[in-house]
Amino acid sequence: MSTEEHVWRAHVVRRLRERNRKECDNFKEIIEQNNRLIDHVAQLKADNLKLSVENEQLRSAVSTGGSGTGSNVAIATLEKKLLSQQEELTDLHKRKGENSQMIVDLNQKMEQQRIIISEKEHSLTEQQTNNNRLRAEVQLLHSSLEELKKLNNTMLDEHTALQLAFSSLEDKLRGVQDENRRLLERLMQYKSKDADKLNEENESIIRKRSAKLKRDLEDAVREPGSSSNTSTSPGAASLQRNSSPAQFVGGLIGDEDFDEATINGAMEAIGLDDNEYISARFTAGEVCDNTRASIDTLKATGYLGQANPTKILMKFEAHENESHAVRWSPVERMVATGGADRKVKLWDIGKNSTEPRAILSGSSAGINSVDFDSTGAYILGTSNDYGARVWTVMDNRLRHTLTGHSGKVMAAKYVQEPIKVVTGSHDRTLKIWDLRSIACIETKFAGSSCNDLVTTDSLGSTIISGHYDKKIRFWDIRTEKQADDVLMPAKITSLDLSKDCNYLICSVRDDTIKLLDLRKNQVISTFTNEHFKISCDFARASFNSSGLKIACGSADGAIYIWNVNGFLEATLKGHSTAVNAVSWSPNNNMLASVGKNKRCTIYSES
Repeated sequence: MSTEEHVWRAHVVRRLRERNRKECDNFKEIIEQNNRLIDHVAQLKADNLKLSVENEQLRSAVSTGGSGTGSNVAIATLEKKLLSQQEELTDLHKRKGENSQMIVDLNQKMEQQRIIISEKEHSLTEQQTNNNRLRAEVQLLHSSLEELKKLNNTMLDEHTALQLAFSSLEDKLRGVQDENRRLLERLMQYKSKDADKLNEENESIIRKRSAKLKRDLEDAVREPGSSSNTSTSPGAASLQRNSSPAQFVGGLIGDEDFDEATINGAMEAIGLDDNEYISARFTAGEVCDNTRASIDTLKATGYLGQANPTKILMKFEAHENESHAVRWSPVERMVATGGADRKVKLWDIGKNSTEPRAILSGSSAGINSVDFDSTGAYILGTSNDYGARVWTVMDNRLRHTLTGHSGKVMAAKYVQEPIKVVTGSHDRTLKIWDLRSIACIETKFAGSSCNDLVTTDSLGSTIISGHYDKKIRFWDIRTEKQADDVLMPAKITSLDLSKDCNYLICSVRDDTIKLLDLRKNQVISTFTNEHFKISCDFARASFNSSGLKIACGSADGAIYIWNVNGFLEATLKGHSTAVNAVSWSPNNNMLASVGKNKRCTIYSES
């Protein structure tokens, strides 16, 4: 007998025993009782038959004339015995009926147990199927885990190799940087020597020209009518002080032998002050490149254009803790500030009031930015609670709540005001909202956290956003096309547009401010200073109303003001801690700033 046949027979025997156990064990006692009753009934029937035979025999004996007294006694005994047997038979019939009813009840219970067993078997089958499926999944997961372990080991080996290569390249980079630094120092030394030689030559030439000019001026003053004296140099005829300043300066400008140093010497010699000189230069109709360069220099150093705000007009506690945002109203002398205390506050600067004109609430987290619409009727604020809100300035009521971002909202601007708003968030998206339906109508996926954004015009046709991944992105909402990104050297903290929308400033985390020409889409200037440090990831820089000056706060509590030609014009000291945001007034030459010390400071002209 083979092993397989033996296993099969054992399996059949085991299943038969299991069936007998399920179907017979529950009724074994009933069957035994029933068998005993059947045997007892058979015994009683045999006894009854025996008694019947004896009864017939006795009857026949009586009928044949047997002993009367003995037969009567026997008959009485038999009748008594028959009566007891009949009673016993009746009792047995009664017990048989009870047993039959018990059998019926047990049959019903057996059917119920069969149903339950069937349900259990079905459930067991399902559980076994589920168990087999889970085992297959576990096996699959085990195989996937093994593959991932192998892949992880491979990646680890590659990472180790790359780390070694990186270390080698980093060592080479350090060597190249050291060599570059040495070469740069040598180059600076050579340039310094060349500059010293050039300065010596220029000073010699300037001294000679100044002496010559002084002699010509003295001759012209002593003999104003003499033609022989005025013909000693090409520009001598124009050096008479009795002529107008414009004629005098025009004569100097027309003489190619005179540079700026010579002109300055001539100004001192005849007593012409700076204002007269500037006016005269414009009146003289200067056209040469050297003259334009000098005028640009004068303009950059503060002789032309607006004066810088240097006086602290007001200083007040704006919020309960750190202040994050500040913005001037476009129509009033009013400032809006936002802080970590979850409030937007309006301050009436025209009345010099240190009490807030209004407190706008509704946000459940700190305020990151504030902005007015062009009419000054609405104020837009963003918050760390993943939302943006719109309030009305007239009645200080919360009009709209824009929720849908999954990260803190850093900036918001009106597009197609007052219909639409665009928001930028740390969830790496920009969302455009329709304020009529209070719904997001478009989502732009930037791929990086947005720190600030601006719109190029009132129609909001182009949105410019600055991001954590060092890129400035341009979005045209009319065509839904994205222009080429501009890459900065570090992550971007803020953006601001000039009034004509031709220039964009970008504050960068490497402690510089970049000026971009949007017509060329490239950086044209960089503003920096050895003491200037960007205070935080959301530090805000600002253009003034004329677009000629740029202001930004620093981590040392100072505000640095440059003109667009790159000259640092002023440094304002009004904060004891880092400055987070500044804003120029659009209607006058005033500057507002807020910082970590909870204060808002207003600067004006001295």
